[in-house]
Formats: sequence, structure tokens, C-alpha cells
Amino acid sequence: MRSSYKEEDVIFLLKDITGLVKPQSAKERERLIQAGKHYSEMLPIEYVPSQKYMEVYSQVLERYSKPTALAIGRLCDKLIQTKGENFVLVSLARAGTPIGILVKHYIQWKYHIDVLHYSISIIKGRGIDKNAMNYLLERHKPQELLFVDGWTGKGAILNELKKAVKAYEGVSSDIAVVADPANITTLCGTHEDIVIPSSCLNCTVSGLVSRTFLREDIIGSHDFHGAVYYGELAEADLSYEFIDAIEHCFERDSAQKDKVWETTVDGCGADEAAQIAEAFQVKDVGLVKPGIGETTRVLLRRVPWKILIDKRYEKSLEVEHIQRLAAEKNVTVEYCTLKNYKCCGIIEGGGTDVVWQKNTKENI
Repeated sequence: MRSSYKEEDVIFLLKDITGLVKPQSAKERERLIQAGKHYSEMLPIEYVPSQKYMEVYSQVLERYSKPTALAIGRLCDKLIQTKGENFVLVSLARAGTPIGILVKHYIQWKYHIDVLHYSISIIKGRGIDKNAMNYLLERHKPQELLFVDGWTGKGAILNELKKAVKAYEGVSSDIAVVADPANITTLCGTHEDIVIPSSCLNCTVSGLVSRTFLREDIIGSHDFHGAVYYGELAEADLSYEFIDAIEHCFERDSAQKDKVWETTVDGCGADEAAQIAEAFQVKDVGLVKPGIGETTRVLLRRVPWKILIDKRYEKSLEVEHIQRLAAEKNVTVEYCTLKNYKCCGIIEGGGTDVVWQKNTKENI
């Protein structure tokens, strides 16, 4: 699979399907998804950010590179302490890929250990790429594989991973992430719902690679899952600008720099997502996407019905890119009290304000 990343930074175990799939608009994809078609059988038209949005992104990158770098450092320290030196990074494409590169670079920088880094596909409802897993297990011991992603939403990917690895004896479903507001993994840099700048953009901060694709007319039984390379967007590629900005803020003693990262909340994010679904009478909790990363994805790739923002962060730059996207797309923003998360996106499809109004907009 082609990408704009250096070959030594990541090996993509993906099939290049550039030119084989026609991207579809968010509205068309949403209509088909809610009619029963799986999201992995389609690709979205890549969102082209406005100049004002990119100004906000630049501010986010400048201000939140340091917290992201500190979280990367704490995560890497945990990995070395718990996994030792013999492991292979397996990032989950595509949000996990830039994070996997940063983890690889930090471990190399601080511990002088050169770990291999692969990127493979896992798809909700379809599982992990079996051909990619077979490829990895032909070359590495099962216990060496360590999965990496960007953040946790409500835990859907972790649940998918737990189901998938049962077929591979000795492979752990442990997942390493920068931010775990869902409170479901110990291998994280923080449990706070921090803004990770790479969550604010799509392919232009992910090596110009699309999200992964799986449809039997294009992906054969012996193929890896597919992805598209957006070479036409090369001039807008910010993949290494992001990597370099975070690396510039690396600290050797990350755990001592910011005690906020130790803060955790009671309960798991899935419970709060279920409460949000009940409050808005959303029948499918899958339409509730909590956390900064997931809310951003909803605005970039889906058709949102409503955005919730914790009222404590109404004026915070952490959510300004979300407010900007919501304004551009005429999506309603409500300010409320959230526990695990700073914001939440609700996808169009069945929500109602009736219960919310009864709760006088105080909390979910």
C-alpha cells in the first residue's frame, strides 16, 4: 500500500484499490448505511477543510502538541514496563497509524529500541483482516503483537478486537491508545478526553491513505483489506507536520510533567453513551459517538443530528474545531454536563428532544 509515510516508519498491510471505488457523499452513504449497507463497502468523499477551519487546526496543533506528546511518552513508558523490549506495533488503520509512528519514534528516541510497526485493518461488524494477521503470525510470535489505536470512544473497536483474537492463540487483545476517556484500558497515556490534533483531519494527516474498505467484488479471499491513496492531495499533506510537531515536544520524564493525566472518572464510557441514547430516545447506541476524536469523525464523515458539548468547555479551544465544523454544516450544538467526555456526536436517525427538554438541559 502506498502512503506518504517513510517506508521505515510503517508497513501497511493493505491492498491498494486506488481508482477502483467511486467515493460517495456523506448524505448518500448515510442513507445507504441506515438502509443496511455496511460502511466498509463504501468510501466517503474526503472533506476539504475551509481556510477558517485550517486556522483552528493550526491553533490546535500549536497548543495541544505538548499534552499529546506527554501522553505518548507516558504510554511508551507503560509499554516498556509491561511488555519489555520484544514487541511489534500493529496499529489499527487509519487513526492508529500516526500514533504508531509516534510510539515507534519515542521508543527509539528514549530507549534506543527499534520496534517494527505495521498497520492493518479492523472493521466494526466485519472483524480484523485475517490475511494480515496470518502474514504477521508467519513472521512474529503471537505474544509479540501489540495493537495500537489513537483513542477510545465507547469501546466498540476493543470489543471487536477481543472477539477477533480468540481465533489466534497467544495473541493479546490489549490495546494501546493515547487517550482512554472510555476508561477501558490501562495501556493509555491519559484517561482524559484530550484533543489529539490528528483527529481533526482525515487523510492529509494520515499519510494520504483512506479509511479501510472491504467488499467482495474488489477484495478477494487472499487479499488484505483495501484502501485508497489520495496522491492528488499531496500538496495539502500535513502528515509529517503533525509527527514533527509532537516529536518536538517529547519529554523523557513525561509522567512528572502533568499530574492531570492520573485523573480517572467512575464508570465506563459505554454506560454514559447508553444514557445519552436513552435521553434522546436513540434506539441504536451505535449512533452515539462520544469523545473529541469520535465527534470530529462524525462531523467529517457522517451526517450528524446533534452535537453535545460539556458546558465547562464551551469556550475551550479543545472543542473549537468541533464548533467550527458544526457551524459550517448547520448542526445543532447543545451544552450540557458530561462525565467521561468533553463532547459527543449523535448521528442522524431517530433522536428526539422530548426527554432532553424534561431534563432542563442540566445533564444527561
